[in-house]
Amino acid sequence: MLEVEVKYRVADWDRVVATLAGWGATAAAAREDTDHYFNSPDRDFAKTDEALRLRRIGTDNFLTYKGPRRDAATKTRTEIELPVAGGSAAAATAVKFLAHLGYRPVAVVSKVRRVYRFERAGFAVEVCLDDVGAIGRFVEIEIMADEPRFEAAKAAVIATAADLGLTDQERRSYLELLLNQSATAKTPAPRA
Repeated sequence: MLEVEVKYRVADWDRVVATLAGWGATAAAAREDTDHYFNSPDRDFAKTDEALRLRRIGTDNFLTYKGPRRDAATKTRTEIELPVAGGSAAAATAVKFLAHLGYRPVAVVSKVRRVYRFERAGFAVEVCLDDVGAIGRFVEIEIMADEPRFEAAKAAVIATAADLGLTDQERRSYLELLLNQSATAKTPAPRA
């Protein structure tokens, strides 16, 4: 399955929320997502543009593989998600499992997410309002589609972004933004 997604920086969500309400989008309760990212023992995911994470949503746990991005206009990637047993003990076991296979922890990205859902052009669309702490506030628009419907899904997410008035597109993942911020913070200031 393909995750067809675009992401935008947005400081003020009020206009976006008002537009979504006008479209009749249903909103889920805000939730906290904690994503534990890992790197592979046999290749560097930063170089291959892949990702492996353990996502914790409340007590629910999911292992997710994301393949390389495949086009310049969106962040479309193959996504394979596997639910694992719920709870903290199961999450810790999943981390041990990955470590024994040689996967190394990279970083943890935490965000508060509010998901809005609606239908557009025959697709189930999710618009996520993400507050990722020091990294900032973002709006993600996502459709899960099979390969033959990729172009139609891509057109739908791009049209949704335009109709929401979103303009400051961010192609980097939250992990990339976090790692870039950490590297910048560690770089000493040049001497005068």
